[in-house]
Amino acid sequence: MMGKQTSLSWEAIAEQAMKNEPITMQEGLNILEADDGELLSIMHAAYQVRFHFFQKKVKLNMIFNAKSGYCPENCGYCSQSIISTAPVERYTMLDQKTIVAGAREALKRKAGTYCIVASGRAPSHRELDEVTAAVKEITETMPLKVCACLGLLNEDKAKRLKEAGVHRYNHNINTHHDHHTRITTTHTYDDRVSTIEQVKQSGMSPCSGVIIGMGETNQQIVEMAFALRALDADSIPVNFLHAIKGTPLEHQERTHPIKALKVLALMRFINPTKEIRVSGGREFNLRTLQPLALYAANSIFVGDYLTTKGQQVQTDHHIIEDLGFEIEECAL
Repeated sequence: MMGKQTSLSWEAIAEQAMKNEPITMQEGLNILEADDGELLSIMHAAYQVRFHFFQKKVKLNMIFNAKSGYCPENCGYCSQSIISTAPVERYTMLDQKTIVAGAREALKRKAGTYCIVASGRAPSHRELDEVTAAVKEITETMPLKVCACLGLLNEDKAKRLKEAGVHRYNHNINTHHDHHTRITTTHTYDDRVSTIEQVKQSGMSPCSGVIIGMGETNQQIVEMAFALRALDADSIPVNFLHAIKGTPLEHQERTHPIKALKVLALMRFINPTKEIRVSGGREFNLRTLQPLALYAANSIFVGDYLTTKGQQVQTDHHIIEDLGFEIEECAL
C-alpha cells in the first residue's frame, strides 16, 4: 500500500474530472493503491463527478443470450469458448419471435437498453437476418434502445445493424494490449479496436469495456482506462471476473470488493462524461458492497448474465430506491 492520501487530493481529482480534464497516470495508480481507509473519501469524490454529469439517474440494461456456445475463439475467461469444458447450454441463433419476446421482459424489468448478445467470432448473414428483423420490430413497437454484441464487424455488417435500428454496439477491449495474448490468441487486441472504430464510423454508439481480475497489473488497469478514453467509448462496462470451472482462468481469485470499488472510481475519474456500467461479476465480487458501486457508476445490468446468474431484479430496484437514486427512463 502507498502512504495515506489526504481527502483534499481526491477532491482536486474530482474537480479536474468535472472539467473533463484527464488525471495523470500516477494519480490513477494512487487511486488503486491508496490505503483502504481512504475508500469512502475516494467514493465521495467519484460521486461528485458522477452527480455532476448524471445526477441520481441509474441506467438499467438487460442481456439476452441470443446464441450460446459454439464459439471458435479461445478466450480464457469464457465458458462458451472452444477450449472450455464448462457445462453451458448450447443453441444456435434464436429466431425473431424469441428475441422480441426478450425485449418485452426487459421492459418489465424497467430496463432502458436491451442487449442482444451472441457467441462466436463474427455474425453470419443468416444470424444478422434474424437480429435485424427483431431489432426493427422492437424499435417500432417498444420504448427501448437496442444494443448488439455479436463479435467482429466489417463495414457492411455494421451498416446493416445501424439501418435496422441498433443504437449501440458492444465490443470490449477486455484487457490490456500487452496482456491480451495471455487471455486469447484467436484474435488480436487490434481486431477488437478495429471493430470499435467500425462501429463509430457506422454511426452506432460505441460500447467497450474491460474484465478486471485476469492477472493484469494496476498499471495496466490505469492504462486500460486511458485506452477507453482514447477510443471515446460512450458506454464502458466494467466486468469483474467470475472464474468458472472448466475455463483456463478457473483458479483466479475474485477481486476484493474494495479493489473493485477503487477500479470503478478510477474509471469515473478518467472517463467522467461516459456511462460506467457495473457488469458481469458484480454480485460475486462486490458482494455486500454492491450499493457503493453506484456512487461511481451510473449503470447496471438487471437479471442474469450470459452463463452466470445475477440477483433478483427486485433487489436491484430496491438498492436504487434505498440510495435515493432513480431509474432513468429510456429517452428515444
